[in-house]
Amino acid sequence: MTLRRRDLLAVGAALPAAAVAQPSVHPARKVLRLPLVSPETTLDPPQTNSDLNTSTILSHILEAPLTYDYLARPARLVPATATALPEISGDGRVFTIRIAPGIFFAADPAFKGRPRELTAADYVYAIKRFYDPKYNSSDLYVFETLKLPGLAELRERALKSRQPFDYDTAVDGARVLDRYTFRVTLGMSNPRFVYTLADPSYSGAVAREVVEFYGDEIGAHPVGTGAFRLKGWRRASRIVLERSPSWRGGSYRGAPADDPLAREIAASLHGKSLPLVDEVVLDVVEEDQPRWLTFLNGGYAWLAVPGPYASIAAPNGALAPFLSRKGVRLQRSLRPDMTMSFFFMEHPLVGGYTPDKVALRRAIGLAFDGDTYIRRVLGGLAIPAQSTVAPFTSGYDPAYKSEMSDFDAARAKALLDLYGYVDRDGDGWREQPGGAPLVLKMATLSDQRSRTANEVWRRSMDAVGLKIEFEVSTWPELLKRSRAGTLMMWGYAWSAASPDGGLFLAIAYGPNASEANDPRFKLPAFDRLFERQLALPDGPEREAAMRQAKDLLVAYMPFKVHGHRIVLDLVQPGTRHYWRHPFMRDIWRFVDVPAA
Repeated sequence: MTLRRRDLLAVGAALPAAAVAQPSVHPARKVLRLPLVSPETTLDPPQTNSDLNTSTILSHILEAPLTYDYLARPARLVPATATALPEISGDGRVFTIRIAPGIFFAADPAFKGRPRELTAADYVYAIKRFYDPKYNSSDLYVFETLKLPGLAELRERALKSRQPFDYDTAVDGARVLDRYTFRVTLGMSNPRFVYTLADPSYSGAVAREVVEFYGDEIGAHPVGTGAFRLKGWRRASRIVLERSPSWRGGSYRGAPADDPLAREIAASLHGKSLPLVDEVVLDVVEEDQPRWLTFLNGGYAWLAVPGPYASIAAPNGALAPFLSRKGVRLQRSLRPDMTMSFFFMEHPLVGGYTPDKVALRRAIGLAFDGDTYIRRVLGGLAIPAQSTVAPFTSGYDPAYKSEMSDFDAARAKALLDLYGYVDRDGDGWREQPGGAPLVLKMATLSDQRSRTANEVWRRSMDAVGLKIEFEVSTWPELLKRSRAGTLMMWGYAWSAASPDGGLFLAIAYGPNASEANDPRFKLPAFDRLFERQLALPDGPEREAAMRQAKDLLVAYMPFKVHGHRIVLDLVQPGTRHYWRHPFMRDIWRFVDVPAA
């Protein structure tokens, strides 16, 4: 679906001259305008389905106890609402967090006109909500994998009794110690859990009375302690945030990286009260061309260059002269992400663990022209991926090489022939070993980028005699179908929210099936490796376990991983302080734009 962006037109020219001469009733406002490349899901943490756009919006409304130093590289955790970094027990299982007093939620009718202070109970309540069967959260795995004591039992009790989830019973997994102190206890060692406490989409404070006030409509009423609050929302079209009057302010007090841009931004931010803009306007624009043209016309503060326009924006990697003359700046960075397609492992055609099914998936992977995909779909802005684990995260090894990135139609044909996937009726298409039709079905969006990707898939499969069809739908609908297990093949990207590369193995962990594990991959040998690396401290032993886990994913191919993306950010001349952070999402409070 192509969306046409319409700006509100000024009406001053239609006013009488006397009226025009009057001072403006409304002072000039600073409005940060940005595009979203896909529609949001719902603005409630347990129900986001790990959608990056939605999580980013929530990260500016809700606050986790911790955040990242905006300008530090490598990434460094700092307190947000907490008074200090958590106390972590020596065995990496117990995290004690103290919240600063005097922090308040944005005003909301749920509070009945009274100021509402943030307390430790709000964080415990927020964690418990992921366990509530009412929300059927696809992100429950973030906590359940670590076996927080008592919480799974509360969930199971609610499921068996069909009664509302019990939020009032205290459990060791997430416990209030006093008004401003709470403790999270894990059932196993994992010192990297601290990063979850810096992600507002998982550990952002939510007030219980807000959830109970709005009931099933809570997804349209996010209320937090962050720098912004929701002002307006036209679903799948436009979201408007405004500066929260209850925001406590503050300025940047971090330790910038030894980088010219970081030092420049830090100097400019010194002493300034945050946030610097009054509003953030987010337009959902799924097609590349409208986003590109709107940026060229000054409509967006910055733009991640769509792949098809990379050669226009930055030929040979350098900023195009016509953009340079406008004062546009170029920032280039490798992203901690991976783009992939997955096979639903319970599907009778592409799923399964027998040699013939493994051979089919590996043949499809070998037949796929990844170089053309990166060139045509991503505009050359990616490096070939060798595994699911993304750059800048633990477990990523730039020297690791696997079959994941191979494009070899001859080997694909040989595998298919060997396992009986041959053309029996002479129509040019291969059949299954028993003679049944073999038709691959790839779920897809309707935008131009998806259509280009579909053409790469079609040509790749045609070349080895595999018939493929495409099922077109919307992003939210495909997320629902993926969770329901009604897709054969689909693909998107996973982006890291922390330096822990374990996320990129968690998406294949058996118990996470129907949550983060979209393929519903279930392999005991892999699960044992995942659990082992989860409990180990960072170091050579954990790296070795992660490498073995990566090897198994290459061998069984539940995912065909395409690449790790490189982003070219174009920044308007009037936009100040923007610097892409690899993990931090709540950055809009640091950005400044001209008043209008």
